[in-house]
Amino acid sequence: MANTSSRTLRLLSLLQTRRYWPGEELAAQLRISPRTLRRDVDRLRELGYPIQAQRGVSGGYQLAAGTALPPLVVDDEEAVALALGLQSAAQSAVEGIADSSVRALAKVVQVMPARLRRRVQALGAMTVPSGWEGAAAAPPVDPGVLTTTALACRDTERIRFSYTPANGQQADRHVEPHRLVQLGRRWYLVGYDLERHGWRSYRLDRLTGPRATGSRFRPRELPAADAAAFVRAGLGSVRSGYDIEVIVDAPAEVVSERIGRWVTVSPVTAARCRVTMTADALEWPIMGLGAVGADFEVISPPELADLVRDWGARFSRAAGPRQGQVQGRGPGQSQGPD
Repeated sequence: MANTSSRTLRLLSLLQTRRYWPGEELAAQLRISPRTLRRDVDRLRELGYPIQAQRGVSGGYQLAAGTALPPLVVDDEEAVALALGLQSAAQSAVEGIADSSVRALAKVVQVMPARLRRRVQALGAMTVPSGWEGAAAAPPVDPGVLTTTALACRDTERIRFSYTPANGQQADRHVEPHRLVQLGRRWYLVGYDLERHGWRSYRLDRLTGPRATGSRFRPRELPAADAAAFVRAGLGSVRSGYDIEVIVDAPAEVVSERIGRWVTVSPVTAARCRVTMTADALEWPIMGLGAVGADFEVISPPELADLVRDWGARFSRAAGPRQGQVQGRGPGQSQGPD
Protein backbone atom coordinates (compact mmCIF):
# COMPACT_ATOMS: atom_id res chain seq x y z
CA MET A 1 0.00 0.00 0.00
CA ALA A 2 1.30 3.48 -0.85
CA ASN A 3 2.06 5.90 1.97
CA THR A 4 -0.69 8.29 3.05
CA SER A 5 0.63 11.38 1.24
CA SER A 6 1.14 9.74 -2.15
CA ARG A 7 -2.18 7.89 -1.83
CA THR A 8 -4.00 11.15 -1.10
CA LEU A 9 -2.47 12.79 -4.18
CA ARG A 10 -3.47 9.74 -6.25
CA LEU A 11 -7.03 10.06 -4.89
CA LEU A 12 -7.15 13.73 -5.88
CA SER A 13 -5.91 12.90 -9.38
CA LEU A 14 -8.59 10.23 -9.83
CA LEU A 15 -11.34 12.57 -8.64
CA GLN A 16 -10.26 15.07 -11.30
CA THR A 17 -10.46 12.54 -14.13
CA ARG A 18 -14.16 11.76 -13.69
CA ARG A 19 -17.25 13.64 -12.66
CA TYR A 20 -18.38 10.85 -10.31
CA TRP A 21 -16.69 7.77 -8.81
CA PRO A 22 -18.62 4.89 -7.19
CA GLY A 23 -17.08 4.28 -3.77
CA GLU A 24 -16.25 0.62 -4.33
CA GLU A 25 -14.62 1.28 -7.69
CA LEU A 26 -12.56 4.17 -6.30
CA ALA A 27 -11.37 2.08 -3.36
CA ALA A 28 -10.43 -0.73 -5.76
CA GLN A 29 -8.40 1.69 -7.90
CA LEU A 30 -6.45 2.76 -4.83
CA ARG A 31 -6.27 -0.79 -3.40
CA ILE A 32 -7.62 0.30 -0.04
CA SER A 33 -10.70 -0.45 2.04
CA PRO A 34 -13.83 1.74 1.94
CA ARG A 35 -13.07 2.85 5.49
CA THR A 36 -9.56 4.02 4.53
CA LEU A 37 -11.06 5.78 1.52
CA ARG A 38 -13.43 7.74 3.76
CA ARG A 39 -10.49 8.86 5.90
CA ASP A 40 -8.52 9.97 2.83
CA VAL A 41 -11.53 11.91 1.53
CA ASP A 42 -11.85 13.65 4.90
CA ARG A 43 -8.16 14.53 4.71
CA LEU A 44 -8.66 16.21 1.33
CA ARG A 45 -11.66 18.11 2.68
CA GLU A 46 -9.52 19.42 5.53
CA LEU A 47 -7.09 20.73 2.90
CA GLY A 48 -9.92 22.66 1.26
CA TYR A 49 -10.95 20.40 -1.62
CA PRO A 50 -14.76 20.39 -2.06
CA ILE A 51 -15.63 16.67 -2.27
CA GLN A 52 -19.27 15.62 -2.24
CA ALA A 53 -20.35 12.17 -1.08
CA GLN A 54 -23.46 10.19 -1.95
CA ARG A 55 -24.49 7.65 0.65
CA GLY A 56 -26.03 4.24 0.11
CA VAL A 57 -25.11 0.97 -1.55
CA SER A 58 -24.31 2.69 -4.86
CA GLY A 59 -22.84 5.75 -3.19
CA GLY A 60 -19.68 7.48 -4.30
CA TYR A 61 -17.67 10.69 -4.49
CA GLN A 62 -17.18 13.64 -6.79
CA LEU A 63 -15.07 16.79 -6.83
CA ALA A 64 -17.44 19.75 -6.82
CA ALA A 65 -17.10 23.48 -7.34
CA GLY A 66 -16.36 25.12 -4.01
CA THR A 67 -16.80 28.52 -2.42
CA ALA A 68 -13.02 28.99 -2.50
CA LEU A 69 -10.22 27.70 -4.68
CA PRO A 70 -8.46 24.55 -3.46
CA PRO A 71 -4.90 25.15 -2.22
CA LEU A 72 -3.16 25.04 -5.62
CA VAL A 73 -0.60 27.68 -4.60
CA VAL A 74 -2.40 30.32 -6.69
CA ASP A 75 -4.50 33.26 -5.58
CA ASP A 76 -7.65 34.57 -7.29
CA GLU A 77 -5.76 36.84 -9.70
CA GLU A 78 -3.40 34.03 -10.66
CA ALA A 79 -6.31 31.62 -11.15
CA VAL A 80 -8.02 34.04 -13.56
CA ALA A 81 -4.73 34.54 -15.43
CA LEU A 82 -4.25 30.77 -15.60
CA ALA A 83 -7.71 30.20 -17.07
CA LEU A 84 -7.29 32.99 -19.63
CA GLY A 85 -3.89 31.65 -20.63
CA LEU A 86 -5.30 28.16 -21.10
CA GLN A 87 -8.15 29.55 -23.20
CA SER A 88 -5.62 31.28 -25.45
CA ALA A 89 -3.47 28.15 -25.68
CA ALA A 90 -6.56 26.09 -26.55
CA GLN A 91 -6.86 28.16 -29.74
CA SER A 92 -3.22 27.52 -30.62
CA ALA A 93 -2.10 25.48 -33.60
CA VAL A 94 0.97 24.18 -31.74
CA GLU A 95 0.86 20.39 -31.93
CA GLY A 96 -0.12 18.82 -28.60
CA ILE A 97 -0.46 22.12 -26.73
CA ALA A 98 -4.09 22.82 -27.59
CA ASP A 99 -5.34 19.37 -26.54
CA SER A 100 -3.59 19.47 -23.16
CA SER A 101 -4.75 23.06 -22.66
CA VAL A 102 -8.39 22.03 -23.05
CA ARG A 103 -7.97 19.21 -20.53
CA ALA A 104 -6.27 21.51 -18.03
CA LEU A 105 -8.85 24.26 -18.61
CA ALA A 106 -11.68 21.81 -17.91
CA LYS A 107 -10.08 20.83 -14.58
CA VAL A 108 -9.56 24.46 -13.53
CA VAL A 109 -13.09 25.53 -14.46
CA GLN A 110 -14.58 22.55 -12.61
CA VAL A 111 -13.33 23.75 -9.22
CA MET A 112 -13.32 27.49 -9.88
CA PRO A 113 -15.79 29.53 -7.80
CA ALA A 114 -18.64 31.21 -9.69
CA ARG A 115 -17.28 34.71 -9.02
CA LEU A 116 -14.00 33.85 -10.76
CA ARG A 117 -15.72 32.08 -13.66
CA ARG A 118 -17.69 35.28 -14.31
CA ARG A 119 -14.46 37.31 -14.38
CA VAL A 120 -12.85 34.88 -16.82
CA GLN A 121 -15.90 35.00 -19.11
CA ALA A 122 -16.01 38.80 -19.03
CA LEU A 123 -12.30 39.19 -19.78
CA GLY A 124 -12.46 36.61 -22.54
CA ALA A 125 -15.46 38.32 -24.15
CA MET A 126 -13.81 41.74 -24.09
CA THR A 127 -10.38 40.60 -25.34
CA VAL A 128 -9.57 40.66 -29.05
CA PRO A 129 -6.88 38.12 -30.06
CA SER A 130 -4.13 39.32 -32.40
CA GLY A 131 -2.23 37.29 -34.95
CA TRP A 132 -0.75 37.50 -38.42
CA GLU A 133 -3.14 34.92 -39.86
CA GLY A 134 -5.53 37.73 -40.83
CA ALA A 135 -8.82 37.11 -42.54
CA ALA A 136 -7.92 33.57 -43.49
CA ALA A 137 -7.73 32.44 -39.87
CA ALA A 138 -10.28 29.91 -38.68
CA PRO A 139 -13.32 31.29 -36.81
CA PRO A 140 -12.67 31.44 -33.05
CA VAL A 141 -14.20 28.85 -30.72
CA ASP A 142 -15.99 29.91 -27.54
CA PRO A 143 -13.92 28.59 -24.60
CA GLY A 144 -17.19 27.71 -22.86
CA VAL A 145 -18.04 25.40 -25.76
CA LEU A 146 -14.61 23.79 -25.50
CA THR A 147 -14.82 23.15 -21.76
CA THR A 148 -18.43 21.93 -21.82
CA THR A 149 -17.82 19.44 -24.62
CA ALA A 150 -14.50 18.33 -23.09
CA LEU A 151 -16.18 17.58 -19.75
CA ALA A 152 -19.02 15.72 -21.50
CA CYS A 153 -16.48 13.56 -23.37
CA ARG A 154 -14.62 12.86 -20.16
CA ASP A 155 -17.76 12.00 -18.19
CA THR A 156 -19.49 10.01 -20.99
CA GLU A 157 -22.51 12.27 -20.60
CA ARG A 158 -24.98 13.00 -23.40
CA ILE A 159 -25.23 16.63 -24.52
CA ARG A 160 -27.61 18.78 -26.55
CA PHE A 161 -26.60 21.75 -28.69
CA SER A 162 -27.55 23.79 -31.75
CA TYR A 163 -25.51 23.23 -34.89
CA THR A 164 -25.29 25.15 -38.16
CA PRO A 165 -23.68 23.11 -40.98
CA ALA A 166 -22.33 24.52 -44.24
CA ASN A 167 -25.82 24.79 -45.75
CA GLY A 168 -26.81 27.27 -43.03
CA GLN A 169 -29.79 25.26 -41.74
CA GLN A 170 -29.55 25.32 -37.96
CA ALA A 171 -30.84 22.28 -36.07
CA ASP A 172 -30.77 20.89 -32.55
CA ARG A 173 -28.60 17.84 -31.96
CA HIS A 174 -28.63 15.16 -29.24
CA VAL A 175 -25.22 13.49 -29.14
CA GLU A 176 -23.11 11.00 -27.23
CA PRO A 177 -19.74 12.81 -27.29
CA HIS A 178 -16.64 10.72 -27.92
CA ARG A 179 -13.54 12.92 -28.41
CA LEU A 180 -12.41 16.43 -29.31
CA VAL A 181 -10.02 16.66 -32.26
CA GLN A 182 -7.91 19.60 -33.35
CA LEU A 183 -7.12 19.37 -37.05
CA GLY A 184 -5.35 22.19 -38.83
CA ARG A 185 -6.73 25.38 -37.32
CA ARG A 186 -10.13 23.99 -36.30
CA TRP A 187 -11.67 22.01 -33.45
CA TYR A 188 -14.09 19.13 -34.06
CA LEU A 189 -16.34 17.09 -31.77
CA VAL A 190 -16.71 13.44 -32.73
CA GLY A 191 -19.88 11.84 -31.40
CA TYR A 192 -22.82 9.53 -32.06
CA ASP A 193 -25.94 11.43 -33.16
CA LEU A 194 -28.89 9.85 -31.39
CA GLU A 195 -31.49 11.31 -33.74
CA ARG A 196 -29.66 10.56 -36.99
CA HIS A 197 -28.46 7.18 -35.70
CA GLY A 198 -24.89 7.50 -36.84
CA TRP A 199 -21.42 8.86 -36.10
CA ARG A 200 -20.81 12.51 -36.97
CA SER A 201 -18.11 15.17 -36.60
CA TYR A 202 -19.07 18.74 -35.68
CA ARG A 203 -17.02 21.89 -36.08
CA LEU A 204 -17.00 23.65 -32.71
CA ASP A 205 -17.12 27.12 -34.27
CA ARG A 206 -20.53 26.14 -35.69
CA LEU A 207 -21.79 24.70 -32.40
CA THR A 208 -23.69 26.82 -29.86
CA GLY A 209 -25.36 26.35 -26.50
CA PRO A 210 -23.96 22.95 -25.49
CA ARG A 211 -25.57 21.67 -22.30
CA ALA A 212 -25.12 18.46 -20.37
CA THR A 213 -28.27 16.34 -19.95
CA GLY A 214 -27.16 14.38 -16.89
CA SER A 215 -27.70 11.14 -18.83
CA ARG A 216 -24.71 8.82 -18.91
CA PHE A 217 -24.07 6.30 -21.71
CA ARG A 218 -22.00 3.25 -22.50
CA PRO A 219 -19.34 4.22 -25.12
CA ARG A 220 -19.91 2.79 -28.60
CA GLU A 221 -17.19 1.45 -30.88
CA LEU A 222 -15.93 4.15 -33.25
CA PRO A 223 -15.83 3.01 -36.92
CA ALA A 224 -12.27 4.29 -37.38
CA ALA A 225 -8.78 3.80 -35.98
CA ASP A 226 -9.25 6.88 -33.80
CA ALA A 227 -11.23 10.13 -33.66
CA ALA A 228 -8.66 12.06 -35.72
CA ALA A 229 -8.81 9.45 -38.50
CA PHE A 230 -12.62 9.69 -38.48
CA VAL A 231 -12.50 13.48 -38.94
CA ARG A 232 -9.87 13.26 -41.69
CA ALA A 233 -11.96 10.70 -43.58
CA GLY A 234 -14.98 12.99 -43.42
CA LEU A 235 -13.02 16.01 -44.59
CA GLY A 236 -11.50 14.03 -47.45
CA SER A 237 -14.94 13.45 -48.96
CA VAL A 238 -15.89 17.14 -48.95
CA ARG A 239 -12.50 18.80 -49.24
CA SER A 240 -12.42 22.18 -50.98
CA GLY A 241 -9.10 23.59 -49.76
CA TYR A 242 -5.56 23.59 -51.15
CA ASP A 243 -2.70 21.15 -50.54
CA ILE A 244 0.40 23.34 -50.62
CA GLU A 245 4.01 22.24 -51.17
CA VAL A 246 6.93 24.65 -51.28
CA ILE A 247 10.75 24.32 -51.23
CA VAL A 248 12.34 27.02 -49.06
CA ASP A 249 16.00 28.04 -49.32
CA ALA A 250 16.55 28.01 -45.55
CA PRO A 251 17.37 25.34 -42.94
CA ALA A 252 14.41 23.40 -41.57
CA GLU A 253 15.02 24.60 -38.01
CA VAL A 254 14.90 28.24 -39.10
CA VAL A 255 11.63 27.78 -40.99
CA SER A 256 10.11 25.77 -38.13
CA GLU A 257 10.92 28.58 -35.70
CA ARG A 258 9.20 31.14 -37.94
CA ILE A 259 6.07 29.32 -39.17
CA GLY A 260 6.28 25.79 -37.76
CA ARG A 261 3.09 26.18 -35.74
CA TRP A 262 1.03 26.33 -38.96
CA VAL A 263 2.91 24.01 -41.33
CA THR A 264 4.86 20.76 -41.62
CA VAL A 265 8.59 21.26 -42.25
CA SER A 266 10.96 18.51 -43.45
CA PRO A 267 14.63 18.97 -44.38
CA VAL A 268 15.77 18.46 -47.99
CA THR A 269 19.41 19.41 -47.44
CA ALA A 270 21.21 21.21 -44.63
CA ALA A 271 20.29 24.54 -46.24
CA ARG A 272 16.87 23.76 -47.80
CA CYS A 273 13.58 22.31 -46.60
CA ARG A 274 10.15 21.25 -47.80
CA VAL A 275 7.06 23.00 -46.39
CA THR A 276 3.61 21.43 -46.70
CA MET A 277 0.27 22.67 -45.42
CA THR A 278 -3.45 22.61 -46.11
CA ALA A 279 -5.27 25.92 -46.42
CA ASP A 280 -8.79 27.10 -47.21
CA ALA A 281 -7.36 30.16 -48.98
CA LEU A 282 -3.98 31.05 -50.51
CA GLU A 283 -3.44 34.53 -49.06
CA TRP A 284 -2.28 33.60 -45.57
CA PRO A 285 0.26 30.95 -46.76
CA ILE A 286 1.89 33.65 -48.92
CA MET A 287 2.13 35.95 -45.90
CA GLY A 288 3.66 33.17 -43.84
CA LEU A 289 6.20 32.24 -46.49
CA GLY A 290 7.10 35.90 -46.91
CA ALA A 291 7.70 36.15 -43.15
CA VAL A 292 10.39 33.45 -43.38
CA GLY A 293 12.68 35.89 -45.18
CA ALA A 294 14.10 33.39 -47.68
CA ASP A 295 13.65 32.49 -51.34
CA PHE A 296 11.19 29.70 -52.06
CA GLU A 297 9.88 27.68 -55.02
CA VAL A 298 6.22 26.75 -55.34
CA ILE A 299 5.76 23.06 -56.18
CA SER A 300 1.97 23.01 -55.94
CA PRO A 301 -0.74 24.07 -56.47
CA PRO A 302 -0.42 26.14 -59.67
CA GLU A 303 -2.94 28.63 -58.28
CA LEU A 304 -0.43 29.51 -55.56
CA ALA A 305 2.33 30.13 -58.13
CA ASP A 306 -0.01 32.41 -60.09
CA LEU A 307 -0.94 34.37 -56.97
CA VAL A 308 2.72 34.73 -55.92
CA ARG A 309 3.56 36.16 -59.37
CA ASP A 310 0.61 38.55 -59.14
CA TRP A 311 1.59 39.74 -55.64
CA GLY A 312 5.27 39.99 -56.61
CA ALA A 313 4.51 42.20 -59.61
CA ARG A 314 2.17 44.37 -57.55
CA PHE A 315 4.69 44.79 -54.74
CA SER A 316 7.47 45.60 -57.22
CA ARG A 317 5.36 48.34 -58.77
CA ALA A 318 4.50 49.69 -55.33
CA ALA A 319 8.19 49.90 -54.36
CA GLY A 320 9.20 51.69 -57.57
CA PRO A 321 12.74 51.64 -58.99
CA ARG A 322 15.72 51.21 -56.69
CA GLN A 323 17.39 54.37 -55.47
CA GLY A 324 19.97 55.45 -58.08
CA GLN A 325 18.51 53.14 -60.74
CA VAL A 326 17.67 54.86 -64.05
CA GLN A 327 14.49 53.69 -65.71
CA GLY A 328 14.77 52.77 -69.37
CA ARG A 329 18.51 51.95 -69.22
CA GLY A 330 19.52 50.57 -72.57
CA PRO A 331 21.78 47.61 -73.40
CA GLY A 332 25.41 48.07 -72.59
CA GLN A 333 24.82 50.70 -69.92
CA SER A 334 26.48 49.98 -66.63
CA GLN A 335 24.43 49.29 -63.57
CA GLY A 336 25.48 50.29 -60.11
CA PRO A 337 25.80 47.74 -57.30
CA ASP A 338 22.56 46.52 -55.71
